[in-house]
This record gives sequence, structure tokens and C-alpha cells, in this order.
Amino acid sequence: METVYRFCPCCAAPLALITGEEDGGPKQRLRCTACDFTHWNNPTPVLAAIVEVDGRVLLARNAAWQNRMFGLITGFMEAGETPEEGIRREIAEETGLRTTALTLVGVHDFQRMNQVLITYHAQAEGMVRLSPELLEYKLFEPAQLRCWRAGTGFALADWLRSRGIEPTFMDAPPSDPAPGPAAA
Repeated sequence: METVYRFCPCCAAPLALITGEEDGGPKQRLRCTACDFTHWNNPTPVLAAIVEVDGRVLLARNAAWQNRMFGLITGFMEAGETPEEGIRREIAEETGLRTTALTLVGVHDFQRMNQVLITYHAQAEGMVRLSPELLEYKLFEPAQLRCWRAGTGFALADWLRSRGIEPTFMDAPPSDPAPGPAAA
């Protein structure tokens, strides 16, 4: 999903698709018709966590999702924090859990949302207390998890394979644009 701007944030003139010379040659981008502003539309980094509590994986349902899908804990980095600090913060904010160990699973693209996902496996402890943005959670044995074929679904599949579990994929991705895997 691409954010489309219509006006320049610097001078308020209309933006237009204009071809300009860049390092790799000519490239068409939204550019200001009056000043030098270019809307680069670069992907946004998003943090994700496969949160493991007592050997089971916590998946949560976002309040904004229309269906009954459950997904990984995700969020945006804040300015001045590392990805590791950011995902520890997100886990604490969204679940109330304390992260005790953190391992990078991988980096995956999620082009539908113009995002790059940085996914971690987090071992956590404590009592789950969901933030208002999450409606409910479930704990799953790793072998029970089903992945969708995009974004965090690929990260979850990579993590399952690293544990010797061949992932099961859903037939179709969820209709919600949120970056979360499906669960049984």
C-alpha cells in the first residue's frame, strides 16, 4: 500500500509523476512542480516478534482487524532506538511481558504495505496484559501455527523451519492489510 501525496509538503504546489535523473538513471517519482522536493516513497521498517512464553507462541488479534486472524506482535521503531530496543518496547507495551532473550529471525519485504519487516524470536515472561490496540490473544504450540504467504508469515515459516517444523501455509492471505500471520 503506497501513500499518495498530492501536494508538496515544502511549498504546497501540486506533485506530479516526473522523470528525473538519479544515480541509476532516469526514474519516475512524485516530484514537486515548483521546487526540488521528491517524494521517495521508501519502505517503512516494521518490527515483529515471535513471542514465546513457556514454550508456546503468543499471537494477538488487533482491534482494527475485521476478521478473526491472530498475528505476531508488531510495531514501528521510534527515533533514537535500535531494532532490538524497539521490539522489546513493543512487546512490553502491547503484552505487558518482559523479554528475557532476543534473536533475529530475518528481514522480509512486505510490498503490499511498502514495509520491510525485521522479525525477532523473543522469549518472554510475566502476565499478559494487552494494550487497547489488541482485543485478545492465544498461546499456540509451534506445530499448531499456520502461516500466510506474505510478510510475517514468511518470517514465522523461517522460524518454524529453524526448529525442525515444516510450516503449514494458509490457502489465501488474510484480507486485512496488517502484517500478521494466521493461526489455527
